[in-house]
Amino acid sequence: MPFTRISLLEGKSPEYLKALTDSLHQAMVETFNVPATDRFQAIHQHRPGELIFDRNYLGGPRSDDFIVFSITTGKPRDTATKKAFYKRLVALLGAAPGVRPEDVMIIISTSSRDEWSFSNGEAQMLEAV
Repeated sequence: MPFTRISLLEGKSPEYLKALTDSLHQAMVETFNVPATDRFQAIHQHRPGELIFDRNYLGGPRSDDFIVFSITTGKPRDTATKKAFYKRLVALLGAAPGVRPEDVMIIISTSSRDEWSFSNGEAQMLEAV
């Protein structure tokens, strides 16, 4: 049930954005224990000056193709799972749409089951337990 906000500078084509989200979802299914039908993503494109990032902090140099993946998940994953996910996502993004590893930042935040309602004003994750 992860929800991902993807932030990048504006100007990418619909094909680029589709490859970006498809690579993210594939990495989640393959390494993050996410069902194939569990896909919730939002793309935020920013004008120049609206996405501020250090071009050299811990692994630069970063280019204008810099992307932030901010993932909120309700089920904690262990460190090995997160590391495998980071590696797989960067590899898939390199293949399509062609993002350099230096331009990928990933943040994973965990929330509890009672902090999610998927529809109808119900806490489906509590009822599924």
